[in-house]
Amino acid sequence: MVFKSYMIRRVIARLDIKGPNLVKGIHLEGLRVLGSPEQFADYYYESGADELLYMDVVASLYNRNSLKDIITKTAKQVFIPLTVGGGLRSLDDINDVLRAGADKVCINTAAIKNPEMISQASRKFGSSTIVIAIEAIKQPDGRYLAYTDNGREYTGVEVLEWARKVESLGAGEILITSVDKEGTGTGFDIQLTNSICKEVGIPVIAHGGCGKREHIAEVLNSTNVSSVAIASLLHYSYIEKHSATYKIESEGNLDFLKSGRTYKNFEKTRISEIKEYLIEKNIECRKT
Repeated sequence: MVFKSYMIRRVIARLDIKGPNLVKGIHLEGLRVLGSPEQFADYYYESGADELLYMDVVASLYNRNSLKDIITKTAKQVFIPLTVGGGLRSLDDINDVLRAGADKVCINTAAIKNPEMISQASRKFGSSTIVIAIEAIKQPDGRYLAYTDNGREYTGVEVLEWARKVESLGAGEILITSVDKEGTGTGFDIQLTNSICKEVGIPVIAHGGCGKREHIAEVLNSTNVSSVAIASLLHYSYIEKHSATYKIESEGNLDFLKSGRTYKNFEKTRISEIKEYLIEKNIECRKT
């Protein structure tokens, strides 16, 4: 195995989508409507995001993928790589979202149910197009197991074993989410992230737990991840600044947004400020 050292680290804005709305929860549950994904995506692009990650968080549960219209709209006005996941069950599904404007796809549930899909997809679309999402939950015995359906379904699959397998099958990248940390703002799971990075030679994206800029610097300094994917930290900062400009539609829990509340334990910042901070800490990233 060849271990890569990533000189230029990427900052990815993750947007979880349910129906027409951007949503956010804690531990991938309790989804709250935050607003229009297109508005947030435009802002993150202008703020210096290196990539956008769109995840349809209920697609696997309801056997649907409803992101094509949102992808097409976003691709026309945002000119950075766009990765799309959720409900991609076949090569045809992958082809559809790529044709709609996505640059890469992110697969979890379908890959665990049918690992050969990873090989088929990487051969047809190229390994660099295929990102495997691993949703990890720490067990009482200290092991990390992979879950599917946005952290709802137990698989019994051990995370490190699965990471090695997806690499061998041709995946080009791994998105590792700590479900325990996700949405809490208490920092990344360094142990989990570092263990994945040591097991594979493909790029690893860390996700789950970011509440302030220091958390990003910590995971980049402590592990060999190529990128960080951030959601709550960015979303709540955006809400604070743009609370009067939302387009809200009917699907989801609207009470949180209408209340005007955000989580106070998240630092208020934007991507350009995050990158300035990382550069100050001698962590190389693309300047905005």
